[in-house]
Amino acid sequence: MRRITALGLVAAAAVSGCSSRESAASDNAAAGASQIQLTDQRGNNVTIDGDVRKIAFAVIPAPSIFAAVDRSYDRIVGINQSTLAANKGGMFATIFPQSVQSTVVAGPNFVPNVETLLQLDPDVVVQWGDRGADVTDPIEKAGFPVVGLKYGTQQDLETWITLFAQIAGKPDRGRELVEWHHTEIAATRAEVAAETTSRPRAMMLSRVGDAYSTTKASGYDGFQFDLVGADLVTKDFVSDAAQVTPEQILTWNPEVIMLSGFDESTPAEIYADPRLAGVKAVQDRRVYKTPLGAYRWQVSSIESPLMWQWMHEVLYPNTAGADLRKNIKTSFDNLFGYSISEEEIDKVLRFDLNAGSANYDHFRG
Repeated sequence: MRRITALGLVAAAAVSGCSSRESAASDNAAAGASQIQLTDQRGNNVTIDGDVRKIAFAVIPAPSIFAAVDRSYDRIVGINQSTLAANKGGMFATIFPQSVQSTVVAGPNFVPNVETLLQLDPDVVVQWGDRGADVTDPIEKAGFPVVGLKYGTQQDLETWITLFAQIAGKPDRGRELVEWHHTEIAATRAEVAAETTSRPRAMMLSRVGDAYSTTKASGYDGFQFDLVGADLVTKDFVSDAAQVTPEQILTWNPEVIMLSGFDESTPAEIYADPRLAGVKAVQDRRVYKTPLGAYRWQVSSIESPLMWQWMHEVLYPNTAGADLRKNIKTSFDNLFGYSISEEEIDKVLRFDLNAGSANYDHFRG
């Protein structure tokens, strides 16, 4: 039976915010606080003076990962506009009510608002490290240390966890979380190896208006669809804009479609689109909106082990599914110090949108 290992994750003490960079530096000096030195994903050596009390994130979904490492939102003072939207739409606002009041420091293009950063005066700013100097230089010229990140692989995600644990001063917590991911990868691979049915053809799909787009195998979906035992039909798909026509979807003929959490698309809309009436996933009513927990489960996040279990059980509905709800409850407690209710689990699993799709009662309490 499927399970998620708690790994003895323990709550960490919350660290409160401070008034300014100058007063924080003075306090740290008086306390003899040492510098934090780390190497980011640009390969740059980054030095942060003393204890980190305020941190700004221009990237997504980094705040929820840091909050899980810290088991607190107290140090987070700035976030991306997209993160704020996810916070308001999912469980994060319930777990950390202050998250919906967070100041926005960057928009969808990740260009930093330096004026806002100067007002917030964070001890460190987390930004993409592989999108050019335009998004990092202005921050560094303003005098803030920048931790540059890369996105796309499970290793990148684990590096984020490790870097955030260094910033938070909680390296053991970082190691525990990474080990949890490793344990769940091994468990998922074992379950896939034990399946006796053929691998379903599947894809991730976005819909905005009448236009469709999808994901490429070169991104995180290439890893996680393979991990959970699916043949990603977009494996050889090439498109700069990721747009895909209904005719192409018909040609691929996926057996399962998972809908992006970054738009408002619903299974009902897909079932009602006459252009997709010949797609097997539509005919069999196997279209599912991806869950929204503390963050959108679709992308690599601290909650990815829960996404892998959900995906595997959507793909293989005969797999015992009673444990997912239990694992969500255990994980939310371990990650965020939050006791999630059965009604809230229904919300995470998007029963409001998925109840009419095949076999979704599998996930009921």
